Amino acid sequence: MIRYSLVCERKHPFEIWFKNSADYDKQSKRGLVTCPSCGSAKVEKALMAPSLGRGAKSPAAPVAEAQTPEAQPPEAPSAVGNKSPVAMMSPQEREFRSKLKELRDHLIKNAENVGGRFPEEARKMHYGEAEHRSIYGEASPQEAKELLDEGVELHPLPMLPDERN
Repeated sequence: MIRYSLVCERKHPFEIWFKNSADYDKQSKRGLVTCPSCGSAKVEKALMAPSLGRGAKSPAAPVAEAQTPEAQPPEAPSAVGNKSPVAMMSPQEREFRSKLKELRDHLIKNAENVGGRFPEEARKMHYGEAEHRSIYGEASPQEAKELLDEGVELHPLPMLPDERN
């Protein structure tokens, strides 16, 4: 197995494991290697430090040392400080993501955006001070917890990773 540090045309860094370098070349030419952040198939290898194995006679470094920033291998300039978990999506995961996006779009299309007034409006409807209607907006985690503790029904809108960029 070989790990490649890659970067897309929008400078999103990510890593992927391949069986061998020929496997990377084959998948890349077919457009199968895509950025998990933006979906771009225009990716290239980023600078990587080689991973060298230790000889049997050399002492193993303590785990704590290996985790310090100074002990980490250098990275491509565009990748510094921007690491995030990545995964290859199966067809089922793509379908699930599509359904989540469809649900989110439906909710937004058929509800009123009350913005930062969400906690206030939700309480008014819950206590019968305002007519019930579909709304969405913004609430801090603390405000959402307080609403739930009061018995107000609410659900977070599904957010997909590429929508945060």
